[in-house]
Amino acid sequence: MRLTAPHPLASLALAALLIATPASARHGSHAVNNKREPSYAGRAEIRSFAAETAAAQGLDRRWLATQLARAHRIEAVRKLIMPPAVATAKNWAAYRERFIEPQRIAAGLAFWQDNADWLAQAEERFGVPAEVVVGIVGVETYYGRITGNFRVIDALSTLAFDFPAGRSDRRAFFRQELAEFFVLCAREGVDPQTVKGSFAGAIGWPQFMPGSINRHALDFDGDGHVDLYRSRADIVGSVAQYLQRAGWQRGLPARYEVVPPADAENRAALLAPDIAPSFSATQMADKGAALSDDGRAHEGPLALVELHNGEQPPSYVAGTVNFRALTRYNASSYYAMAVIELGQAVAAAKAARPVTPP
Repeated sequence: MRLTAPHPLASLALAALLIATPASARHGSHAVNNKREPSYAGRAEIRSFAAETAAAQGLDRRWLATQLARAHRIEAVRKLIMPPAVATAKNWAAYRERFIEPQRIAAGLAFWQDNADWLAQAEERFGVPAEVVVGIVGVETYYGRITGNFRVIDALSTLAFDFPAGRSDRRAFFRQELAEFFVLCAREGVDPQTVKGSFAGAIGWPQFMPGSINRHALDFDGDGHVDLYRSRADIVGSVAQYLQRAGWQRGLPARYEVVPPADAENRAALLAPDIAPSFSATQMADKGAALSDDGRAHEGPLALVELHNGEQPPSYVAGTVNFRALTRYNASSYYAMAVIELGQAVAAAKAARPVTPP
């Protein structure tokens, strides 16, 4: 299946939901009951949505109404969108173990080797290192192994029209994404009933929402389409282009090592802006933060990033604007660190692999 458009952009509204949900659940594995409830046929608000979307997007109203009538509410989607019933303490060490492990590193190495030319071209064009792209694809979908088993039309319709009570109402966001999904399918000639993705409607190896595909996907192989399932070129190019547009700066590290201030007040002051780079290296040092040598030489803004480790002491890094760019893909410092460290682990495995003589 092909899905066209111009670059990625995993929505920030979606990101906070995904970061706390195990991949096997959020993508819809066989461990999740995604049984479909009765269809949306006959509901007045569905007919109104079809008419309004058709008028706004230049789509055929009857086609839209027919597609929506064949969509179903999925109770599992309503459950998965909710926060965990029992809150658990954030734990970077445990989170890291889910992604930086031998099998995923091996899969990342195979992905890098199979797509070395596209990764090199993307790095040259967008300034995003291959290891960062490899890290994102590995964290998002385990290099295409976990892209989601929910029908996107069902997931988006459920969240657009039956968003559960008990958390901030996101119906407007998901109605817009449902409209974007129909725009995407109509343009590409794709049957909306056949597209599968995550419980929140994210699509493909990079897990982009439909609106993000429409606005940001990249036809990197130049075949006239964006295919985020089968075209490794489009997957690589779209991730790299997104990060560039999100503020990634060529040649700049994403983070530096740092020892936080011992003084609680100074530490709190540096942590106040969260992941937004707000302090110079000198300002951080003036507040007692001990940066690594390369961190002290950094000329741009930095953020003191705190990563909790359950009952153990937190970990800290100094994040640059490139760290911030990673959190625009998913608004979590834990996610950004997993991307960085998975990419580095794969790069180390690649460097250690003996080169076979020709």
